[in-house]
Amino acid sequence: MKKHLLKYILFALTPIAVASCTNFDDSYYENPNKPSKASGTQLIANAQFFLPNLSSSAYGVHYPQYLSLTTYTDNTRFIAQNFDFETWYVGPLMNLEDVLSKQEALDANEGPVANQVAVAKILKAFFMWNVTDRWGDVPYTEAFRGTALPNPKYDKQEDIYKALFTLLDEANAAIVLTNGTIKNDIIYKGDMSKWKKLGNSIHMLMALRLSKVNPTLGKAEFEKAMQAGDMTANADNLSYPHLAQAAHQNFWYNSFTVLKRNWYALSEALVNLMLPQEDPRLAIYGDKNAAGGYAGLAFGKAVPNPDVDIPKVSLLGAGIRNQDSPVPLVTYAQLQFAKAEAAKLGWIAGGDAQAKTYYETGIKESIKQWTGSDASAAGYLAKPAIVYSPAKALEQIATQRYIHVFPYGYEGWAEWRRTGYPVLTLASDINGGKMPRRDGYPLSEAANNKANYEAAVSALPYGGEDNLNSRVWWDKP
Repeated sequence: MKKHLLKYILFALTPIAVASCTNFDDSYYENPNKPSKASGTQLIANAQFFLPNLSSSAYGVHYPQYLSLTTYTDNTRFIAQNFDFETWYVGPLMNLEDVLSKQEALDANEGPVANQVAVAKILKAFFMWNVTDRWGDVPYTEAFRGTALPNPKYDKQEDIYKALFTLLDEANAAIVLTNGTIKNDIIYKGDMSKWKKLGNSIHMLMALRLSKVNPTLGKAEFEKAMQAGDMTANADNLSYPHLAQAAHQNFWYNSFTVLKRNWYALSEALVNLMLPQEDPRLAIYGDKNAAGGYAGLAFGKAVPNPDVDIPKVSLLGAGIRNQDSPVPLVTYAQLQFAKAEAAKLGWIAGGDAQAKTYYETGIKESIKQWTGSDASAAGYLAKPAIVYSPAKALEQIATQRYIHVFPYGYEGWAEWRRTGYPVLTLASDINGGKMPRRDGYPLSEAANNKANYEAAVSALPYGGEDNLNSRVWWDKP
């Protein structure tokens, strides 16, 4: 694609050749404290470094209107939304592909090879899922070949989903639990029982995405993954653990504390959902304003007025932007909401009675995750608008999921696109008053992978142009 031909390939962690013109043993030149090549678990760890970027983003938080901007508002007006998926291909996905393509070279001293491969497959599925949900059809089967194939074709999103389901099935079947710990695992410290639950949980969430476009396949995949064993407590959550050090600090800490940018405030849309119900999570999501209360900021203001607005609104909560604040990505509460919807849809047994149980458990565990206690959950669940209603269940479940996954904007946006809840609107001078449905393809693709790019645009599943308003496959009108 690009002239440097590095698209979809990463050289940063590939082996470095050490030349020699002597008869000394090769190990003479190796510094054990500076290895010349990365092991399988080191490549996996490097891929894990990219996980918080899926949520901690100066852009993703705006798609579902989680955060408004106090100062420079272009991102909330969806101006110049031309993002590149190259970062994901040449970074985490290529590291994981390196593990999967060289299984015979993996070191069993770092844990069972089967488990190293399984973790790589789970992470590959998770990253690839995020990529295809943002752009739709993207390179997959011909990706990761570097200079051998610099201009890969785009695969149909439907085919990518099916391939990722298979990848997750393989991971689940291969995991060894007895003496199965692997090294260099940032997320679960090598605990394979948690990786197994995570893989099946991702599988369930992916399956639910098909509720409009292919409910038969979605139901089958959801049931299969659920039977294989998903998350059972908040301790199972996929949550990236930042550290209280500059090299591994939270994105929002860097923005607010290091760079002194009070740019991000809770949106009116979010606060208007939470404040009337006295939602206990609101005190975590946002700080009190100068008047001692909570207030959202209008989304996408054409002319920002930070000196006036900042004292009046709730900035992103201080607890979410500590230097070592973790970043939750896939959570137990999220799975409870997924099961609640599946029960309501008839995908799993129990009907409304079971859906109500999952719904209430999701709320309790969400409050516990965010506040550290579920003591306030009973009062919140007793609110008339929160009490489970069979007639409004799908809206209630979707709204609680939307609130819970904050500030993981890309996930909140995907679920909003699928369900339409909560109701979100835009001013007529922002993208023609239309909420975005997908990201436009990178500009570099139109220039450097022209034929495949044009084929992908012409194959957009519901027509349209390469812009924010066309739809991905599962986002059926």
